[in-house]
Amino acid sequence: MVEQAFSRAPRGERLHIALFGKRNAGKSSLINALTGQQIALVSDVPGTTTDPVMKSMEILPLGPCVLIDTAGFDDSGKIGDLRTGRTREVIKQTDIAIIVTEGNVLDDEIAWAGLLKQANIPYAAVLNKVDLMQEVPSTLLTDMAKRLGCDVIPVSAMNGTGLDILKKTLAGLMPESGNQSLTGHLAQAGDTVLLVMPQDPQAPKGRLILPQVQTLRDLMDKRCIAICCTTEDIDQTLTTLRESPQLIITDSQVFDIVEQKKPAESKLTSFSVLMAAHKGDIQYFVESATAINRLTEQSRVLIAEACTHAPLAEDIGREKIPRLLRQRVGQGLTVDIVAGKDFPNDLTGYDLVIHCGGCMFNRKFMLSRVDQCRAQGVPMTNYGITIAHVKGIIGKVSLP
Repeated sequence: MVEQAFSRAPRGERLHIALFGKRNAGKSSLINALTGQQIALVSDVPGTTTDPVMKSMEILPLGPCVLIDTAGFDDSGKIGDLRTGRTREVIKQTDIAIIVTEGNVLDDEIAWAGLLKQANIPYAAVLNKVDLMQEVPSTLLTDMAKRLGCDVIPVSAMNGTGLDILKKTLAGLMPESGNQSLTGHLAQAGDTVLLVMPQDPQAPKGRLILPQVQTLRDLMDKRCIAICCTTEDIDQTLTTLRESPQLIITDSQVFDIVEQKKPAESKLTSFSVLMAAHKGDIQYFVESATAINRLTEQSRVLIAEACTHAPLAEDIGREKIPRLLRQRVGQGLTVDIVAGKDFPNDLTGYDLVIHCGGCMFNRKFMLSRVDQCRAQGVPMTNYGITIAHVKGIIGKVSLP
């Protein structure tokens, strides 16, 4: 049951560990050895791994992880350049990196170590295939560690040598989460929390959307009393409570309705606002939302969705937010939409980026987009903060 629970942990909440190295360094074999499964295709033919391959696993003492196998960074030619380009993109979502080498430290490996340092990604190096060596000179490991700027662990993916040491090393590199609790300081043990969850085409029958599920679990972990209702049942639900809830969490789309009905003493926030703090930089998002005041019909806005779902009627990102903005600034406003991992390298043509909550991305990936916007001087906010700002209630919303 524990294994099943870990396998169901959302990918966006898992530790992302990426393996980088030249072709045939043994990255795929090492992933298979770490997981105890034949996950990655292994071959003596250089360039067998062409695109990043992700596998969600539970690896002790690391916990729920996503292992990312990448194409060799020494790939060449037009196709090779495309492959290495995708390998570079993996850095944006990497929490911990492993540089896999065979002993002779190459300039490419030193360069990639530099890229990881620049991105503030903790990393270790592996001297792979030590089963083929009669001995591993300590001077070799010392020299490799000096050139790569990290610990170097002798490993054999074939016979398992060094795997336990590698796992412990990776555990020591695990970054501290930016916000362990989804609700942060807004909810404490014993608090009554009301979750207002509209059931519309965006919430298909029989399912709750991921942020709602994660919020419920967070409240249960805190030993809060969680009560759920739809927008239509707010009044009736409140009358059944002896005291007002300490916190009300709702869908951002009904912020104004819930704000009018809530008790004055109850704090108000939304699932999207919680995700803004959990995945991104909420203060930056709030500051960036003021850019909405400067939009005109000549402005250009980018809306980014983390998932690639087929849009339904009244989709929040594709229809509702663009309509809110155009009602405010005029129908001439240009709104572009991207989904999944599609995201322009050059954002300078945009006056504002509005991102979804990012429940499908890990925090590292979301923060890479925040950093990209900051570096290019483009404000970035998210769905919930946008709606609260446009409806004029951002000052009444509690931030985690």
